[in-house]
Amino acid sequence: MVTVCDRSKPLVKGGRVGVTPEDGFGKARTPATRPGEGKGVIFGWFGKRAQRRAPVDALFGRVAEASRRPALYLEGGIPDSFEGRFESLTLHMFLVLRRLRELPAPAGELSQELIDACFGYLELGFRNGGVSDIAVPKRMKKIGQMFYGRIQACEAGFAAPQDEALVETLRRNASPSGAPALAAYLRAVRTEFAGLGLDALLHREPLFPAFASEEAAHDA
Repeated sequence: MVTVCDRSKPLVKGGRVGVTPEDGFGKARTPATRPGEGKGVIFGWFGKRAQRRAPVDALFGRVAEASRRPALYLEGGIPDSFEGRFESLTLHMFLVLRRLRELPAPAGELSQELIDACFGYLELGFRNGGVSDIAVPKRMKKIGQMFYGRIQACEAGFAAPQDEALVETLRRNASPSGAPALAAYLRAVRTEFAGLGLDALLHREPLFPAFASEEAAHDA
């Protein structure tokens, strides 16, 4: 199990985007859920683990889908590659985990379940991509170190007094060309999430606001 940081610590192709890549974790399917599935989770959160997984899987599915939106790659400059998709997924996980950390129980337990779902998804992607059983643990250890490193870097970027700190973090890890737009997007999500409680976070549709270019296209 990959352990989540406690609340007292910082959260550690042409014209088309390959949202269904031929290799890597993008082949792993996000969990299918039916409309309304998982509602009422707060009241039964401490029930059986199998019962808790439905709302967690649904939440992670929405996080993963948001991380694959074409605008993030076409306008946000995230590379359309395994590494790029990982960076986008990590950014969206960071935003949700950060909000969960700010909320009272049982949000902390949900955070750990969400991380477990994320790493299960990544592991399945490695296996679907042909990585051997012997090599998977080594890959997962490396991806875990990268994940927590990115989380800590983004948290430091948010905490820095200069806006440029977050931009530099994103330029280094996610998008050399689109870092300012990505930074603005992360700050917009942080602002919207600040008004959401646990139930709203679990059921809001869509969970994430539009990326700037998506919003402009919608208004046109």
